[in-house]
Parts: sequence; C-alpha cells; structure tokens
Amino acid sequence: MKNRNKSPNPSKILVIGFAVLILIGTILLTLPIATETGESLPFLDALFTATSATCVTGLVVVDTGDTFSTFGEIVILSLIQLGGLGFMTFATFIFIILGKKISLKDRLLLKEAFNTTSTEDLATLVKRILIFTALTESIGATLLAVRFSFDMPVKQAIYYGIFHAISVFNNAGFDLMGEFKSLTNYVDDPIVVLTICVLILLGGLGFIVVNELYEYRQTKRLSVHTKIILSTTLILVVGASFLIFLFEYGNDKTLGPLSAVGKALGALFHSVSPRTAGANTLSISDLTHATLFLTIFLMFIGGGSGSTAGGIKLSTFAVLMVTALSQLQGKEEVVIFRHRIVIATILKALTVVISGLMIVVIVTFLLSITEHGHAFIMYLFEATSAFGTVGLSMGLTPELSPIGRIFIILTMFIGRLGPLTLGFAISKNQRKDAFKRPKGNIMIG
Repeated sequence: MKNRNKSPNPSKILVIGFAVLILIGTILLTLPIATETGESLPFLDALFTATSATCVTGLVVVDTGDTFSTFGEIVILSLIQLGGLGFMTFATFIFIILGKKISLKDRLLLKEAFNTTSTEDLATLVKRILIFTALTESIGATLLAVRFSFDMPVKQAIYYGIFHAISVFNNAGFDLMGEFKSLTNYVDDPIVVLTICVLILLGGLGFIVVNELYEYRQTKRLSVHTKIILSTTLILVVGASFLIFLFEYGNDKTLGPLSAVGKALGALFHSVSPRTAGANTLSISDLTHATLFLTIFLMFIGGGSGSTAGGIKLSTFAVLMVTALSQLQGKEEVVIFRHRIVIATILKALTVVISGLMIVVIVTFLLSITEHGHAFIMYLFEATSAFGTVGLSMGLTPELSPIGRIFIILTMFIGRLGPLTLGFAISKNQRKDAFKRPKGNIMIG
C-alpha cells in the first residue's frame, strides 16, 4: 500500500518552480509592450531570454538594451532577482510578514535551495539574506549611478545603476549598454570595475558564508566550508588576475593599449567575472587562446554553494584538489583545515564534476553538429558558459540555430539547478540495500 503522506521531494518542487517562473517570464516577454518596436518577440527568443534571466546567466540572442522596452527590462530584472535569490526565499519572506509558520516542507525546500545541511533557524537566515541583498545592491547601484551620471542624463544613470547592480550581484550578465558591448567602455575605470567586482564576489560567496561572516563577531569561529570558499576565492582571483595580465599584456586588442593601472583593472575584472557574472570589459573574441582556456576553466568552477553563482562550485573544486593531493602523498585521509572530509562528500564532489564535464562535452558535441562555420573553441566556450550560468560569449549566441538555442536553454536550466538537484528530482526514492555486496578489487592508474 502506498504511503499518501510521503514527504515531498524538494528537488522536484524546485525544478517545477523554476520552470513555471521561466514560463511566466516567457509569456510576459512576448507581449508587444515588452519591446521597443511594439512588436511581439518570437517565442523562442523570449524563452531563451527568460531562461537566461531566471538562471542568472546573461547569454542573449537579442541585445537587451536595444530590443526591450522599460517594461521588458523590468521583467528581465525581476526574473534575475527571483532566479538569483530563489523564489522560495521570497515566498518565505511573505510568510514571515503575514505571520505564518514555516512548515517542515518549506524548510526542506529552503535547505535544498541554499544547499545547507540544517533546517534550523532558516527564517532568520532568509531575513538576513534579503537585508544583505537590498543593502549591497543599493550601495552598488548608488556608486554606479554616480559614475554613469557623468556619461548620461541623471535619470538614465540611476536606472542603469540599479539595473547593473542587481544584474551583477545576482551573477547575471545582462547589461543595457547596447550592441553586445557590455562594459568595454569602462575597462580602466576604477569605480565601475571595483564596484562590480565586489558585487560579483559578494553574490558569489554564498549566503551561508556571508551569514557566518556576519556572526563572526559573536562566534569568533568560521566553519570549514567558509574557510574553503574564502581561501579558494582568493587563490583563484589573485592567480587568474596575474595570468591574464601576462597573457594579454601585449595584446593590442585587449590590455595592450592601456596604462599599467588599466591593465591591472582589466585583468582583475576578467578574473572575477567568469565566476559567474558574465559582464566583460575586454572583447571576448579578441582574447588570446591561453586566456580563453583559462576563462573556460574559471567558468566551469563557478562560485560558492548556495550563492547566486553557477558552476560546479568552489568547495567541490577544492575538495577534489585536496583529495588528489592526499592520494599523491599516500595519505589515507583527506584533511582540510584540520578537519577530515568524509568519503560521502568526496563522492558527491566527484559526481558533480563528472556530471558537469559530461554535460559540457555533450552540448559541445551537439553544437558542433548543429552550428557550422565556427572554431571548435567557440562551441566549448558557449557550452561551458551556459552550464556555469556565466553569460560570456565569443559571439556565437546570437547566431545559434533554433535547435542550438534549445540546447543552450536546457544547459542553462541544468546549470542553475545543478546536476544533482535534477537527478534527485527525476529519480525515485530508493531503498538502502539490506545486505552488503562483496568488494570488487579494480586496478586504477
């Protein structure tokens, strides 16, 4: 007899929720009022844009600033905010305002959405997330608006400041600069570059990490997870900035013509943006192959778990790197910051990486079949950008065929939710084996 009171599958509800949000966004973007010309946007273009916004990616088949009206841009911005923080965050906030009790089902959904291991005190966490988000985006919007006001009317500068602050904090690559040029005009502007870099990093650390940093005054303690995220972020930002500075130093189409400070700002921005904001101050198609390969690597890694960023996540990458190092050193245990990492965590990390690699490889292969006349690295770059929900492109996105756009739409959806979440959503509950099977010895390496 089936158990009718069986607990809900949080993963399945999250998948359905994101799909419904994308559908609503698609319908709104097909309305004539959503475009500058007053003509309805083709359904596939609207679906691509809505998916990209909800999955906080930023890949576009039509230029945002030139194509959409203010109404359409607000729809996109709303999808970015809802997709970045998660619709469950806002639903919980509404419950709190109305004084309703958060049920166990809602706690399980929040636990899945934030990728945390506990369901305790999630209401307080949601409040802090929304306050932190509002405060951070407001400060970022103010700084950007002040800077933009020197280049455009004040009213437009304020609007641009708000739009870009929300977009980059949620690690989405949407911009209003027109003609697919993103922020290339501000490559050596310290206010724009540093403000956006800080917004990207704060949005990509993960809300659990930010909450621990906030509580550090009382606890004087950081978890292993937070230490991993902070240290790995620092290593990747510093290391990637240095490498990009070297790779692009003599490139006349990127860093070459800039001053020393401009070169440093350009390198810094491009080391931060691929994880996974999608804004760019350097022309992606003009980057050297070494920088493009490094960018693909950074896009695949992404940001922190439970953040607005995509990718396999920083903690996943760190766990596998330390595991490999431990094996090479002949150690039996994997230790990070004096804590032993259990085998279940290592296996989960390995599953995420292998699943991500398979998705990128398959999509790259499919794009190489459906799209013609482009270099192979463009297919790999596009597939990785979609999976990592980054939004950077070498120019292939607007030229994608209808079937190619569908492949990228699915990849963005999978990348935002994560392979494990989708896997748990479509799989049936499996019972644990009642007995242990004999061990199988396999030669490795």
